[in-house]
Amino acid sequence: MKTKYKILLGTFGLIFISFIFYAGAWLFAPGSYARAEIYELAISEDSLVQIIKDIKTENPELDLDQNNNTKDLGLIEGRHGESDHWYHIYFYYPDKNQIVYTWARKLSKTTVSFAFVAVNDGLTLGNWTEVNSEFWWWRNNPVKIEFENRILKKIEEKIKERKPNTVYKK
Repeated sequence: MKTKYKILLGTFGLIFISFIFYAGAWLFAPGSYARAEIYELAISEDSLVQIIKDIKTENPELDLDQNNNTKDLGLIEGRHGESDHWYHIYFYYPDKNQIVYTWARKLSKTTVSFAFVAVNDGLTLGNWTEVNSEFWWWRNNPVKIEFENRILKKIEEKIKERKPNTVYKK
């Protein structure tokens, strides 16, 4: 009887300690965009940027600059200097009046990281919510699913037009 109790207690202790480590890592996540949802795409960064420009031309409602002056907001697409590793990209959901912040970063000549970073409610900056801001992952899913349906699928379709049989990793 004591052996079963010790095994059960040890199992629950191990689960509890694992949860504490997970929570600690989540709370103290390192890096500039630690909680961003990152997708790996099999395309060059320059090609991805061109695809995004094409998508914004075809879907002007997604283009923040078409609907508002992003320079007045201080949101400038592209790199913010020579030492910037990220190519910053903004989208707009007019029906929800939300700004979507993403970035692209070259991994190699043929792959790029494309990250969904945050959503700002309204056109007044300062109302940003990070994509994975909730500790419980299921609370983050609706925002990520909406992004994948509204933006990422369009990008994937354009990539497949250029490179058939291409997949992405999450």
